Amino acid sequence: MKKRFSLGIAAALLFTTLAPIGAPAHAASDIGKETLGSKNGWAAFSTGTTGGATATTSNIFTVTNRKQLVDALGKNSNSTPKIIYVKGTINANVDDNNKPLGLNDYKDSKYEFDAYLKAYDPSTWGKKAPSGTLEKAREASQKNQASRVVIEIPSNTTIVGLGSDAVINGANFQLKKGTDNVIIRNIEFQDAYDYFPQWDPTDGSTGNWNSEYDSITVNGATHVWVDHNTFNDGSHPDSQNGTFYGQEYQHHDGLLDVINQGDLVTVSYNHFYDHDKSSIIGNSDSKTADEGALRVTLHHNYYENTVQRTPRVRYGQVHLYNNYYTGDVKRSEYPSLYIWGAGKSSKIFAENNVIDVAGLTAAKIVTVFGGTALSDTGTILNGQAVNAGSSAGLSSSVGWKPSLNDKISPSASVKAEVTSQAGSGKL
Repeated sequence: MKKRFSLGIAAALLFTTLAPIGAPAHAASDIGKETLGSKNGWAAFSTGTTGGATATTSNIFTVTNRKQLVDALGKNSNSTPKIIYVKGTINANVDDNNKPLGLNDYKDSKYEFDAYLKAYDPSTWGKKAPSGTLEKAREASQKNQASRVVIEIPSNTTIVGLGSDAVINGANFQLKKGTDNVIIRNIEFQDAYDYFPQWDPTDGSTGNWNSEYDSITVNGATHVWVDHNTFNDGSHPDSQNGTFYGQEYQHHDGLLDVINQGDLVTVSYNHFYDHDKSSIIGNSDSKTADEGALRVTLHHNYYENTVQRTPRVRYGQVHLYNNYYTGDVKRSEYPSLYIWGAGKSSKIFAENNVIDVAGLTAAKIVTVFGGTALSDTGTILNGQAVNAGSSAGLSSSVGWKPSLNDKISPSASVKAEVTSQAGSGKL
């Protein structure tokens, strides 16, 4: 497992007590109090994003386990400004006494995987969606796990990692509709692992296994800044999953998704690595209400050995600039499939991104999922200037132009800037 180390934050932020606490030492260096700059992407639009920066002493917490984190957040209706510092590793698959929980703890008494495989074998079950006792038992099992790993983040909240080793393992941070003004920084998110994937024979021509949890889901929330975090599959790489019905038994979903009219989001200086489906912006062609929402900026992010969805977009006005991608289309694990997905009514505006993916051609940078336009300038693919939009046969007229950004770095500077600065432990 890769780790990133920085002594600066650890020296500046010295906490020994559990929540609540007062302001950190050397407050000028306190990342918990920092807010989004006025030109830092879509999350700066209108009211901007300040998270819990105005929190009083009684609403500043340091947490070291799941229960402390949930208690500090309060219910989803808790809009009181709050700053939560994550110290060390917090595992989500635990009970309130921090006892580890796993498959057998969550499993419904009527769920047996071998019986599930036999019941829904495509050769006998066919192409209809699973139903009946075993599917209901799988759903119940998944709900049992969700009650522990899905953690709702309320409005006016800042969550930041202390030092260089803050980890959230196995959790799905959910930012639901009605939630506004959230900052998440300097945390390594590992292994949002679903013990009970569902077989969906209608997904694609041969069916697929689908899992439930992202590390962070912006599920209708607004004004969200996700910055200097690391995302990966942790101790459960896809190579451990095995295959059933000829398809990988997929236990992971996305790393950071924006769905259901989530809006005004800035994703900056994050490191995404060793994962399949990184980020989807808009999760259904049929959700026409997403038109006008899903405004997202992604800049200075590092995508390393990520297969696809970096990002895949429907409807949204998405600004992609100064991101760095590396990988190999022939890699045995996490081979690169494509970089950007142009879905229904997507409006991607890409500037000065750099792609070092062995074996990738300009025509394969973009996969078209019903989209018609993508504006692209300054893209460098394996050392050569390309235009990803035109190579995919897309129009360059996306109907909007970004204005909420500081100076965009030249493509030649992107690799060095991103690899040295993106990820947790770098602030």
